[in-house]
Amino acid sequence: MRDTLVLTVIGADRPGLVEALAERISAAGGNWEASHMARLGGQFAGIVQVTVDRAAVDAVVAALRGLDAVGLQVTARPSGAGAPAAPAGERVRLELTGDDRPGIVRDVSRVLAERGVNVEELASEVGSAPMSGEPLFRAHATLRVPAGVALGELRGELEALAGELMVDLAIDDDTP
Repeated sequence: MRDTLVLTVIGADRPGLVEALAERISAAGGNWEASHMARLGGQFAGIVQVTVDRAAVDAVVAALRGLDAVGLQVTARPSGAGAPAAPAGERVRLELTGDDRPGIVRDVSRVLAERGVNVEELASEVGSAPMSGEPLFRAHATLRVPAGVALGELRGELEALAGELMVDLAIDDDTP
């Protein structure tokens, strides 16, 4: 029987970190299944889903602890049994672009949380606006909207907030 571990990884960015992590997982009998990783502020950070034979879980976790010696901190959490079921509801995409300022994510996430909307994925960045070169904030999110929440009402609330924040915001269904 196989168990699933979810790993969080962080360390000062340098070549070889992914290889060191992958080598430890593989040598201990784990299988790297899914991941999201990025360089942020000079740090390398990520989340990795690994499956491993139940009997080898402790060996994988011990092997990963050894990565502290090369400057990579790894935490492992079991997944699967006892984990909440996948949430029901409609999956939607949210795209937001506007002049950067503190509080944009806080304000948008507050509206979502008040409606019980789950943020399943979020990617954001600050870059330069094409014409002015001013800081431009962009966010892309995948949301799970519960069945009891009308998408039109949520869209209206978010559009009203976008007007207050002076950002462009679009919310669309996530079907391919």
